[in-house]
Amino acid sequence: MTSSDETAAAGYRPLLFSIAYGMTGSVGDAEDIVQDAMLGLVKAQTAGTAVANVKAYLTTAVTRLGINHLGSARVRRETYVGAWLPEPLVVPAGGPGPAEHAELADSLSMAFLVLLEALSPVERAVFMLREVFGYGYPEVAGLVGRSEANCRQIFARARQRIHAGAPKPDGTPARQAEAAALAERFFAAAAGGDIDALLEMLAPDVVLVGDGGGKAQALAVPPTGGPAVARFITGLFRRFGRIGIALRPAWVNGRPGAIFHDAADRVVAVMSLDVINGRIEAARSVVNPDKLGHLGEVSDLGLIHKPDHMVRPEQPTPTAHPVP
Repeated sequence: MTSSDETAAAGYRPLLFSIAYGMTGSVGDAEDIVQDAMLGLVKAQTAGTAVANVKAYLTTAVTRLGINHLGSARVRRETYVGAWLPEPLVVPAGGPGPAEHAELADSLSMAFLVLLEALSPVERAVFMLREVFGYGYPEVAGLVGRSEANCRQIFARARQRIHAGAPKPDGTPARQAEAAALAERFFAAAAGGDIDALLEMLAPDVVLVGDGGGKAQALAVPPTGGPAVARFITGLFRRFGRIGIALRPAWVNGRPGAIFHDAADRVVAVMSLDVINGRIEAARSVVNPDKLGHLGEVSDLGLIHKPDHMVRPEQPTPTAHPVP
């Protein structure tokens, strides 16, 4: 690979990662797919293949690797224990927030990625490439290996299914700032046990969804409605206070939220808040340890069954606390 090709390929990494993550909902799998695509480019050029358009080559490779990955992952998803949420994509508060890339942030929200799970691998690829990244039908057809007419049909069906259930947040910078301020008040009220304040911030039909993957404590039936969610959240934060769990504000999949750490600074959970029309419509919490490892060392506080290497013989095993 020439130096100019290497520079170009490195510049395409954010785009390639966004496509792969949108396809898989997994940070680790997305990184692996991008790396495989990069290695494929190097091998092709080393073998003497002329690559006229590095971006097109890499985008095609990432798209097709993503389709193949989804085909093998579908069986695992069908047997997944409890609610499924994507691996959280976390940016610490004060870092580059979603305001600069509002459209992309909306397309990578947890709610949006959950909706995409209803699509087949090819439908998901066509919809992401056309709707999110703005590729024309001729380009989409080449990327997924289908005819242009077929891609038009696939996109029309997928768009109808997705838009019927898609949340409609306002992703403008001003609204994002308002959402971040609301999230700050929400977490403060939760920590202070102020149910009345929480009820003012929660939509009447708010839902709290937790993904434990059968490995960490999570509620089987998500609390729904302002009073139920407010009561659960205040009880949860009381327990967190007793065992030394603290939160740090963060942007999670383009939404305001927080990452929770235990007293040893290990990751316990990540929560994302959907704010629409000035109210919190949904809170989504990932506690499955398999989905938190990319954020740092994972706590054992909420695990249902602790591996031997996570249990300290000199200390009593911590009590597992349900996290939404």
